[in-house]
Amino acid sequence: MEEQIQEYLYNPTVGKIVTFLVGVALIWTLIKVLQKRLFVKIQNNDNRYKAKKLSSFIGYLLTIVFLTVVFSDKLGGFTVALGVAGAGIAFALQEVIASFAGWLAIMFGGFYDTGDRVQLGGIKGDVMDIGVLRTTIMETGQWVDGDLYNGRIVLIANSYVFKEPVFNYSGDFPFLWDEIKIPIQYGSNYDMAKELILNIGIEVAGDLTNTSKEKWHSLQNKYRLEDAQTEPMISLVANDNWAEYTLRYVVGYKKRRATKTALFTKILTQIEASNGQVKMASATFHLVQAPDFNININKQ
Repeated sequence: MEEQIQEYLYNPTVGKIVTFLVGVALIWTLIKVLQKRLFVKIQNNDNRYKAKKLSSFIGYLLTIVFLTVVFSDKLGGFTVALGVAGAGIAFALQEVIASFAGWLAIMFGGFYDTGDRVQLGGIKGDVMDIGVLRTTIMETGQWVDGDLYNGRIVLIANSYVFKEPVFNYSGDFPFLWDEIKIPIQYGSNYDMAKELILNIGIEVAGDLTNTSKEKWHSLQNKYRLEDAQTEPMISLVANDNWAEYTLRYVVGYKKRRATKTALFTKILTQIEASNGQVKMASATFHLVQAPDFNININKQ
């Protein structure tokens, strides 16, 4: 009995298994210590998140390398079997493999990063986490008006980056062009209305002009793009009911709703203070009088 136990303990395969388990335990103990003792001191949330993700990835990589080194002499006999099994596994796990490939594309292709606002797989929101297989998004919109969180957390397979367009609202150019339309009554002072609306646009949204212009120039150096006007601008269209002014401006991708509120508040206040020179228009309906009807009633 003792000889069997000693033979079992001195078995090279058992020794390698024990060595592998001890080595893996040491690798992950070191990584967890670094994450809890060192990385928590990083003040920036984004940098702390990236450091933890990178350390976990290094842990997985070291585990695979250590497994290969310890069992290198045992792997040769399984080459043919692994090749046959690999084909079946690849077919059964094609979605998983595609999601892993999507993760590699996201990490090294610059599709999006944590904290970016994206629309992926029909879901719009802010990226909370980028996992090996899925991206976690805090959803915006749906039953909530505007670009506000609705509280729903969505997990989306990374393979969607190969299947559908990826809309990034905060990538190299973290600004959006937005517009508001102001209907002005016919007979108003049109020049005064234009000046009033444009000045308010510059006052509320003009502070982003220089910053967005610099970002746009950086994009032009990286991609083939024409120059774009980032200063607030106004246009006028006359339709059947009123003169419609459109104010176009650049805004931060998270400030669309707040900026519209500030613009409309100031515009309405200034229009009411114009002593009737500028008037807001509203839909009017003209009721046409019905023709007279002659009714003859024969009494029998």
